[in-house]
Amino acid sequence: MYSILKPFIFSLDPEVAHDLAINSLKFNVLPKNIFRVEDEELLETKLFNEKIPNPIGLAAGFDKSAEVYNSLFKLGYGFVEVGTVTPKRQLGNPKPRVFRLEKDQALINRLGFNNHGSDIISKRISDNLPIGFLGINVGPNKDTNNKEEDYYLCLSKLSTHAGYLTINISSPNTEGLRDFHDETELQKLLEGINKIKKEKNILKPIAIKLSPDIHYKEISKIIDLIFKYKIEGVIVSNTTDSNRDNLLDEQKKEEGGLSGQPLKNISTELIKKFYKETKGKIKIIGVGGVDSGKTAFEKICAGADVVQLYTGMVFKGPGVVKSMKKELISILKKENLKNITEAVGINA
Repeated sequence: MYSILKPFIFSLDPEVAHDLAINSLKFNVLPKNIFRVEDEELLETKLFNEKIPNPIGLAAGFDKSAEVYNSLFKLGYGFVEVGTVTPKRQLGNPKPRVFRLEKDQALINRLGFNNHGSDIISKRISDNLPIGFLGINVGPNKDTNNKEEDYYLCLSKLSTHAGYLTINISSPNTEGLRDFHDETELQKLLEGINKIKKEKNILKPIAIKLSPDIHYKEISKIIDLIFKYKIEGVIVSNTTDSNRDNLLDEQKKEEGGLSGQPLKNISTELIKKFYKETKGKIKIIGVGGVDSGKTAFEKICAGADVVQLYTGMVFKGPGVVKSMKKELISILKKENLKNITEAVGINA
């Protein structure tokens, strides 16, 4: 069905097409069983000690305001991450701000954390409890005077119904956000997060979403702080504002974060480095160029416990998860692996 509709969908502005997808999913009419596959138990795994049916997650950025997460679970995702959520409602950057690079199987976006704000989203999730494992990605408002305080506000408001919370320090579309990769700034932020967790009795796991543009020499310092402040996971990685040289599409010069296939090898190499240095002591969520069972398996073999996609669904449609699950199961059988967890880090 998607292959038939794709030419029409791609004739629309990317953001109009996205809004159409969100509105369609609000009907929540698709039966869950049509996205199940045979032998799916081979894909069962755990994320932050929570059992999930498979390691394929939807990355933050699609369901920014937590409107359709339960419909997304029905598509077969093992977990879903909503957001990025900011304390106050935010319209984001001026349009146009999303660009399809069809020749490169990539997107560039400079959305700027457009979302309905933490109060509305908190109530929305409370009124419509998740039927699966839900991550909530949080960040600061563009006009804030104190970015750290914005993270603390979001953690306080959104932790109740979250399976885990992601601290987004890596979007290239919010000025100064990536400064938190600096050792001093990150230490200050994580110290504050631990303080607010203690004060508000927040027991949910915390993940940090990192930039793919970090220097390798920074990795050890980041990992030291993650261990020191008992952060449970890292998401490797967000979009890149570099790596345009080899792209074919004429829209490659647009400002914003690049996602999709051009990010695949960059994020996989970063995953390997994080896996080697953390030795499996924290969860690694692998993101970047995941659009098939093969690309998911590559990330997992590099050290990712689970993976996420977004751009892959834009280009391949809502059935992408079902086809990924089938291909992953086929790979596991070919490799004589009894469960997906046996593949984690075997090529690192």
